Amino acid sequence: MRALVWFRVDLRARDNPALHEACARADRGVVGVFLLTPAMWREHHDSPNKIAFHLACLRELSKSLAERNIALLVREAPGASDAPAALLRLARSCRCDALFFNDQLELNERSRDEAVEEAFLDAGLQVFRRHDQTAPLSLRTCAGGAYKVFSPFYLAWRRALAERPEALAPLGLPRRQSELFCPPDPVPVSLKGFEATADLSWLRPGENAAAKRLRRFLDGAAKRYHQQRDAPACRGTSELSPYFTAGALSLRQALSAAVEANNGAVEGGNPGLSQWIRQLAWRDFHRFLLAATPRLSMGRPMKLWTEMVPWRRDQRDLQAWRQGETGYPLVDAAMQQLRATGWMHNRLRMITAMFLSKHLLLDWRLGERWFMEQLVDGDLANNNGGWQWSASTGTDAAPYFRVMNPTAQSRRWDPQGRFIRAFLPRLADIDDQAVHDPPASLRQSLGYPPPIVDHAKARSRAIAAFRRARPA
Repeated sequence: MRALVWFRVDLRARDNPALHEACARADRGVVGVFLLTPAMWREHHDSPNKIAFHLACLRELSKSLAERNIALLVREAPGASDAPAALLRLARSCRCDALFFNDQLELNERSRDEAVEEAFLDAGLQVFRRHDQTAPLSLRTCAGGAYKVFSPFYLAWRRALAERPEALAPLGLPRRQSELFCPPDPVPVSLKGFEATADLSWLRPGENAAAKRLRRFLDGAAKRYHQQRDAPACRGTSELSPYFTAGALSLRQALSAAVEANNGAVEGGNPGLSQWIRQLAWRDFHRFLLAATPRLSMGRPMKLWTEMVPWRRDQRDLQAWRQGETGYPLVDAAMQQLRATGWMHNRLRMITAMFLSKHLLLDWRLGERWFMEQLVDGDLANNNGGWQWSASTGTDAAPYFRVMNPTAQSRRWDPQGRFIRAFLPRLADIDDQAVHDPPASLRQSLGYPPPIVDHAKARSRAIAAFRRARPA
């Protein structure tokens, strides 16, 4: 057998189920392929920062594969409907007998993959599809339905891992092939229309860089994660999300390493490590929800009654939020961090999302789209899950009457204003108390806008809007 392995968001050689099996089965060589899909990227609002980082990871993957005598080929298939013909054409030209790939769970991707499988089977070629989750997608409630609340899901997730400890064991490098069947294609350094807009120098691409960052985190900040994870000025989080999104690091690799660092415990042990493992389970939970609920891939809320919320249509407020000009320093600093680095601290994602959907009462989907267009780690399952949690439209979400006070959040999580000063230079010289809510005279002299809304009034407006929409 000669195998064709289709890489998508699994840009790694280690712990790659489809690649590992292809290399084990093939006796006439393995060829890898990555499809450039600009039309699909635009349709899904994928950020140029994300695409630029994925291409950088792809270049690292190509080197790793070449060391295993596997050539990585690059082809263009602009839209989802172009994939079957492009892959089949390549399989025939390389005389491949079978296609291997890891499943994706998004609705359009699943439809595309089914069309690819059908085309290959019709052509008399084999298809091997593998799942890349830490726990099987077959996890169900006692009633046989999909989990919609995190706590019982987490219990079932832990139980599944305990019953199948092999699910925690990452696969190693694939078997080296006897010879390189064909030379690899050069991976483009950049693509027109997808040049990074943020400074991504803080990220080194590829699975080796991901492994080093994971190791550094587990040896240090992870043990204090429970204390520092909400403080944006303190680098207390792993910052591994771009690698998870690109598939340069699998959740299984991270979970296995974290459990090992926690002396074999998924729950308990070091409180920081235990809390981080729980956050990894949240990533799986969002993916399970996406697989079980197709409408989440279609811009619809989990709680259908929230479709009746009377969202405001105010382009000036939306633009002020996007540009970090709301007059709330922590919100504005967070939005500047997003523009500058292509990434945002998780606590700040909650605060800024709730500010848009509750304080400004603007449709959460506008913010979800903006994040996807900026984030280097933009991932539908987790971005959608986070936005629906903050906007109170999702499953297991914050109750609609919960409206975070951004000034109180600022004083609690950035008490000295270190984060604010880092991303809002205009406020760099203000004292620690005033930096969270500068007086009007100081705002005017510094050219910093007044608050776009009053917190108490905005909170009351949001609660009233949700109450009107909620069925009796």
